[in-house]
Amino acid sequence: MTQEKPTRTAPQFRVAVSPLSWTNDVLEQLGSDTPLEQCLAEAAAAGYVGVELGRKFPREAEVLGPILERHHLALASGWYSGFLAERDVATELKEVAAHATLLKTLGAKVMVYGECGAMVPEAPLDVAMSTRRRLTPVEMQAYADRLSEFAARLLATYGLHLAYHHHLMMVAETLDEICALFDRTTLAVGLLLDTGHCAAAGFDYRELIKHYGDRIVHIHLKDVRADVMRDVRTGDLSFNTGVLNGMFTVPGDGSVDYSGIADFVRQTGYTGWIVVEAEQDPGKAPPLATVTRARQFIKALLA
Repeated sequence: MTQEKPTRTAPQFRVAVSPLSWTNDVLEQLGSDTPLEQCLAEAAAAGYVGVELGRKFPREAEVLGPILERHHLALASGWYSGFLAERDVATELKEVAAHATLLKTLGAKVMVYGECGAMVPEAPLDVAMSTRRRLTPVEMQAYADRLSEFAARLLATYGLHLAYHHHLMMVAETLDEICALFDRTTLAVGLLLDTGHCAAAGFDYRELIKHYGDRIVHIHLKDVRADVMRDVRTGDLSFNTGVLNGMFTVPGDGSVDYSGIADFVRQTGYTGWIVVEAEQDPGKAPPLATVTRARQFIKALLA
């Protein structure tokens, strides 16, 4: 009697791309003339099945939904600029309502949360990297409490898991700061693992997998050009200057080792989105060629 060959199950994760390769959300001169239709058509042509929101996306579900359907793209998530480091949960829930409703209506399951409180009031990404504010332990605990409550209510009201985006220039940039926050939050607060922001903050993303792998609900694959990042740090340049100088690129083009991502996906059966993200000048890094190369890199990595 011959044994049947074991059946292979298809990977459960999906691969999306951020519109930042076409149009920057902060540096409006980058991709200012690029139409949304070009972004979506090229994302689909490169083999992606989803996208995140960008500044050129309409924010009405009845308008955006048919556009995405026409390109056979799902809405993976969308960045939300939160201010819980400064304001209360009730205020934050009012502010997030329209954004969360859009994500829920179009089928997203996670919301990317970026902390924009406790930053320089004007042009916070244009100041020297060393000038960002750090929270004291007491401030961090209060912040963690508010974030935990907000995440629980976001899930209860909209069915959205909060994906916390550790980020350069924000209150959780370094490994110690991220650990200090996540050790104080409840399990309602999910983690967005961003490989590029880990490397740029000076630590290996595998540390976050080791400590908080069970809380990872969203992944951004961003690469770093180590030489440019070193110049940004030694010259104490701003985040935006670093972007313009090319410190970030798509996975496979920089210094990040992605074998740990492959191990994590295979060992845990990760079922969320993996998003290619690179804040680059589209005039220097033509988007279609760049994101196509990144898609092929991910396909080989996770084959």
